[in-house]
Amino acid sequence: MARADVPTIDSASAPYWEAAREGRLMIASCGACSKVHHYPRPFCPHCWSEDVHPVEATGSGTLYTYSIVYVNDLAPFKDRLPYVAAIVALDEGPRLMTTIEGADPGDLQVGMPVTAAFRPVDGDDPDSPYLTVFTPIKEHA
Repeated sequence: MARADVPTIDSASAPYWEAAREGRLMIASCGACSKVHHYPRPFCPHCWSEDVHPVEATGSGTLYTYSIVYVNDLAPFKDRLPYVAAIVALDEGPRLMTTIEGADPGDLQVGMPVTAAFRPVDGDDPDSPYLTVFTPIKEHA
């Protein structure tokens, strides 16, 4: 049985997964309408043009909303409980589903600044795809 947390990588999404392995967050830009979007797909969701190409995002954004997950019986998620499922609004505009890591869930606040981080789905597999997760930006006093 395939793991529920390992993505299916196709030709449209391969550049995004390769960039994540290199520590870069890619979004898509439309050559026809100039809007950006995320998740990878072969057409623009704004104007339906097929003139889309990956562009590098800053990886900065804000926590738009989140939920702390306390119950999930699916492997391997049950071993990560509790975890934070979130939507991050990137500085470039698109919102994406992700997880927040590296912070106590009780310290999270909607609107707080976050930055992209990258980690392998399966740390035991050297060929594992890398996920984009987000961590709060530490404020300097």
